[in-house]
Amino acid sequence: MDGNNKIEERLLTSTEGGDGGGGGGGGGDLKKRVWVESRKIWRVAFPGILARVSSFGTLVITQSFMGHISELDLAAYALVQTLIVRFSNGMLLGMSSATETLCGQAFGAGQHHMMGIYLQRSWIVDFVTITILLPLFIFTAPIFRLLGEEEAIAKVAKNIALWFIAFIYSLVFAVTIQMYLQAQLKNMIVACICTSTFAIHVLLSWIFVSILDLGIPGAMGALAISSWLVVLGEFVFVFGGWCPHSWKGFTTAAFSDLWPVVKLSVSSGIMLCLEIWYNSVLILVAGYMSNAEVAISAFSICLNISAWEFMLCLGFLGAACVRVANELGRGDARAAKFSVKVILCTSVLFGLIFFVLCLIFGHDIAYLFTSNEEVAATVSDLSVLLAFTMLLNSIQPGSRLVLVCKAYQGNGINLCCFYVIGIPIGVLLAYVADLEVKGIWIGMTTGVVMQVIALAFMVWRTDWDEQVNKASERLGRWFLKPSEESDEVLNHS
Repeated sequence: MDGNNKIEERLLTSTEGGDGGGGGGGGGDLKKRVWVESRKIWRVAFPGILARVSSFGTLVITQSFMGHISELDLAAYALVQTLIVRFSNGMLLGMSSATETLCGQAFGAGQHHMMGIYLQRSWIVDFVTITILLPLFIFTAPIFRLLGEEEAIAKVAKNIALWFIAFIYSLVFAVTIQMYLQAQLKNMIVACICTSTFAIHVLLSWIFVSILDLGIPGAMGALAISSWLVVLGEFVFVFGGWCPHSWKGFTTAAFSDLWPVVKLSVSSGIMLCLEIWYNSVLILVAGYMSNAEVAISAFSICLNISAWEFMLCLGFLGAACVRVANELGRGDARAAKFSVKVILCTSVLFGLIFFVLCLIFGHDIAYLFTSNEEVAATVSDLSVLLAFTMLLNSIQPGSRLVLVCKAYQGNGINLCCFYVIGIPIGVLLAYVADLEVKGIWIGMTTGVVMQVIALAFMVWRTDWDEQVNKASERLGRWFLKPSEESDEVLNHS
């Protein structure tokens, strides 16, 4: 392990300030312990937040430029991104979760050479997954017609979907390499690459759309170029010798033992897609309203603003998982509980800030994406609900990390809260109560509220001493001697 990695590990595991040995008891002033814990969290969280916000930001910027081309193009882009791209991206993220799990285990077990093999296996699995989903992009128009969308939207959506193929294939490499580097505590390089590419994407979009007036090809071409620039930057870092212990070059070993990787990935992919499909179903419902272009455009603008803020929360969730898992691994239940408290308070503080900003600038937000007064008025009408959604987003990281730590990813919370409660309420309010887009958003928010309540209950009922014992058992099973050059880590996962 190199010097930087040792510094990171000392920062994350140190007991300075008295917070480590019990997290809540005597050993220093409370403010000092909160400050020390916050530093540990942000050391991991900041690069993750930068990477996620920048990566998702390229889609938001593309939508913004698309909205200034025409309302029809904005509505078609919103449908394709929400129904097809998010579904494919969710499946890809779920399938790539094996990379995060296995590379993390291999790094902790000292099996550094296995990380490169796991990365190559994930490329194979993800490439096959996206290729299987390719017909969704090729036959977008007939799919949308079958779903009852307007003919004009379906025709434009077909063109946009074909442009998205280049973007979605770039994620095969971008997502997996990010997880591979994060497992080695090298996530700052990912943040630098993503933020730099985001700036380039804004410049290219402005040149292609506003200066050269290339329309849809200009906006989507800028997205394709910027997405592959991320991959190129990651390739240079990995292949250029900055990962000497984990990258030993291409090997035929990557083609063996693929089935365990697939089994580990599929369950995560399905559960993540259940959450992503929730938004997709709701925007599909919006497409059946009398003024479909306005409804889809307004709903998707609010959805992307909420999702962009949620990227910040997901980056925070990554740091939260590292901190809590670290304390559980050290056998300190009180420190883990204290870390959860700091994470929840910090996250809620951010939620309150976004809540206030959304209330203040609720009407002006829409003009970043469109110049249509009717769409702007609908977004403004949703601004209060959007503000509450921002607040709910901020509560989720602290409660979600318990879901991860307790290995309850498949417990059906998403299925019950979103599909049994959220969608039916949204449809009833939209069409029966005639609230239209506002009714759909209220239904979506209701589902999220139920999810937060369920997760909060799990946090309250968590026995942290029990989690320490379980973590000790997992460490005993997974941490192999470096000389054992086998795939036993994979088999135990």
